[in-house]
Amino acid sequence: MSRLITVHNPENEPIYDIVIEKDFSRLSEAVTKLGISGRKICIVTESHVGPLYADAVKAELEKTGNKVFVYTFNAGEENKNLSTVEDVYEFLIKNKFDRKDMLAALGGGVTGDLTGFAAATYLRGISFIQIPTSLLAQVDSSIGGKTGVDFRAYKNMVGAFYQPKLVYMNMSVHRTLDERQFNSGFGEIIKHGLIKDNEYYMWLRENAGAIKALDYDALEYMISRSCEIKRDVVEKDPTEKGDRALLNFGHTLGHAIEKLMNFQLYHGECVGLGMLASLEISRMRGLISQSNANDAADMMKLYSFPMNISGIEAKDIVAISKSDKKMDAGRIKFVLLDRIGNAFLDMTVTDEEMLLALDKIIK
Repeated sequence: MSRLITVHNPENEPIYDIVIEKDFSRLSEAVTKLGISGRKICIVTESHVGPLYADAVKAELEKTGNKVFVYTFNAGEENKNLSTVEDVYEFLIKNKFDRKDMLAALGGGVTGDLTGFAAATYLRGISFIQIPTSLLAQVDSSIGGKTGVDFRAYKNMVGAFYQPKLVYMNMSVHRTLDERQFNSGFGEIIKHGLIKDNEYYMWLRENAGAIKALDYDALEYMISRSCEIKRDVVEKDPTEKGDRALLNFGHTLGHAIEKLMNFQLYHGECVGLGMLASLEISRMRGLISQSNANDAADMMKLYSFPMNISGIEAKDIVAISKSDKKMDAGRIKFVLLDRIGNAFLDMTVTDEEMLLALDKIIK
């Protein structure tokens, strides 16, 4: 089986497809449809993913009549920076890539964000495609055109909105992810249910066993539904001037935790902790019930999320959150819930509320 989801611009014109397949065997077909032939394609990947999939992807892309190169950088969030982007630029320059050539991001969110930013800025913009290999990247970072890198430990502070030409997902890659990395993807997946779709949220609870067993049909539905939710949001607000900010549920405090923990936790794990704090603020304000908050916490336990952290202080998390790119005139754009399946932006969350909520998750 396979699925195809088309992403449109605000004028309802199609801009790229999300293709969900069981392997890489239809990648060449999907790329051929882009009309790129007789050019150069550079697969940008990292040192963990490259040895697993770069050869197979290269072989598929060579079927399109393009000359294919592979550039590999060292894996890890610590390498998602301008220095690595400069290395990509140098590789492209030395191999004489021009504006009609293309990049292919093969990897997780770090690779997709970095490659997209390199594509957006090399020669003022060349085409790129996303081939996400982590669950987190498949349901979140590969969709919507957000690209960027960290700057001096400030997460995603340098970037651009730049849309891919294609997102191609191979479902079989999940069998090479370790359990913790796979579970990290549920930070974004559970978020989609909490902010936009209570029915989907309940489905995730009821089908946790099949999902964790990597049942193909369950995974395909889950990934496609999460992609549809994100697609629907970014179509209405491609550059995050309104509703797209709702996708930041759990991210304001989650990003601060991620930085203070020196990226020892996966991004999805930090988002999960940030969501717990946001749920607690929503509960303290009387927007959701205690049972709603408890149910969401139980859902995160079901998917093996860390429920507590130690070694950092709540006041430092709050301080770091104020250097986040989501600030607006000195105020934090916080995302809260008024019921399961419906989120809203709030600019009035206080330091005291954040500190009280964080106390619940800090040992």
